[in-house]
Amino acid sequence: MRAIVVLFLLCVNLVWVRTIPSEDFVGWHEKVGIKNAQEIKQLEDRIVGGTVAPLHAHPYLAGLLIDVIGFSQPSACGGSLISSTRVLTAAHCWSDGRFQAYQITVVLGSAYLFHGGIRVLPYAIALHPQYNPKTFANDIAMLYLPNSIEFNQAIRPLILPYGSLLTMDYTGVWARAAGFGRFSDVITSSANSTIARNVFLQVITVQQCRNVFGNYVLESNICTNGYGGVGICQGDSGGPLTVTTTDGQDILIGVSSFVARDGCQLGYPSAFARVMSYMNWIRAHM
Repeated sequence: MRAIVVLFLLCVNLVWVRTIPSEDFVGWHEKVGIKNAQEIKQLEDRIVGGTVAPLHAHPYLAGLLIDVIGFSQPSACGGSLISSTRVLTAAHCWSDGRFQAYQITVVLGSAYLFHGGIRVLPYAIALHPQYNPKTFANDIAMLYLPNSIEFNQAIRPLILPYGSLLTMDYTGVWARAAGFGRFSDVITSSANSTIARNVFLQVITVQQCRNVFGNYVLESNICTNGYGGVGICQGDSGGPLTVTTTDGQDILIGVSSFVARDGCQLGYPSAFARVMSYMNWIRAHM
């Protein structure tokens, strides 16, 4: 049975974890998410160690502004447009185990999270049935858009893995993460450029990732190294990790999930939901 929830509840943000008890995942929305969204609105520039993305560099990138029950300020996440009516994101953008929300706004075709582009209210969300908010296992969800989005230079869907790309391990491959999140652990000045940023990250083995995060990392995760202080950060949750084929196709291989609680720029890995592990579930909700 496909679990599809009419969208009147939702929640976010990127969880940080480094050998911490599972209960620290719960309530992350209140601890981090809302404060981070306020910073994004104020600073309009962000992804750690990365660069401001060229215009239309990732037309598949969706920004998510989430109104949370009991809070006057929104939280922020990211997502990937994968068809004219579907956006793939992280399950903890629905619930962190404590807080949920009543409305989400999907932002497409804009380098700014709070300004411009097309803004759409999804009517439903499909949450992975084995998602665990205490451990962020199976951290993946699908947003249903009410009408088909027209594609153009600024809005275009990502391609899902197919053929031999479904069975690749990707260890050692350089991938690109994109998002609207923080570009530094410490932000001290405002910025005038676009907030969408991207960074190239090298995929590491599951065991290398477990050496840092322990059993939080599953075979259904894909991780990248943080050498040089690069990776995803707060506000990048749900955003895409992509690889580019030799013929120029951008392929979605990961959904941003969690980083180290200690900070984004300390060289720890970034963890993503491995899209290849969830293709049957994704296809069922297309």
